[in-house]
Amino acid sequence: MKYSKLLSVALSLLTALVVLTGSVAVPLLCRPFYYAHIGPMALEAYTGLNAEEIRQAFDQVMDFCLGLRPDFSAGVLRWSYSGASHFADVRVLFLLDLGVLALSLLALAAVLVLSRRRGLLPWRFRGHGPGFWGAAGLGTAFLGVGGLAVLDFDRAFTVFHALFFPGKDNWLFDWREDPVILILPQEFFRNCALLILVLLLVWCGALVAADLLLGRKPRCV
Repeated sequence: MKYSKLLSVALSLLTALVVLTGSVAVPLLCRPFYYAHIGPMALEAYTGLNAEEIRQAFDQVMDFCLGLRPDFSAGVLRWSYSGASHFADVRVLFLLDLGVLALSLLALAAVLVLSRRRGLLPWRFRGHGPGFWGAAGLGTAFLGVGGLAVLDFDRAFTVFHALFFPGKDNWLFDWREDPVILILPQEFFRNCALLILVLLLVWCGALVAADLLLGRKPRCV
């Protein structure tokens, strides 16, 4: 068996990508997470809709954003062209995340199979495997990002949209023209961000712990 530094770097990067995109995918795909907010956020009183109408509107929006329906709709809620165009932009990001997740998983599996067939093992930089370094790098970065977001989520929310929707202001909804925004209060997005951060840190912690507890440490520096 031979040790490969390139293999270690590739596995570290792919592991980080899987953890990141997988964590983001959870709130995108787990609709009960949103449903659980309807009561606590008093959305029925806030929107004038019943719970079933709210769920239907949310489901149709998410179906569009996940590529499950070709045209935008929001249940009984009306919407403007500007509002629909923002959700079309969101659709690109959602599908990009899911696509990168699928490709990263396939690439990770392929690299592991190929390295096994060629008798290669990942080099353990400073005695740690690729899972450790991928998790440590990703976890450290998102602890910093998460800390800044906690201090000022409103600012972080604005910066996020400026980065991912450059030059556009169609994410600034007027509820009178796009009442769909009423079923998507900023509090929900904050909770989505917290869920992503918690999941990401849990996975990173598990990978670091697994490396420390189970990894063998040959003399590699």
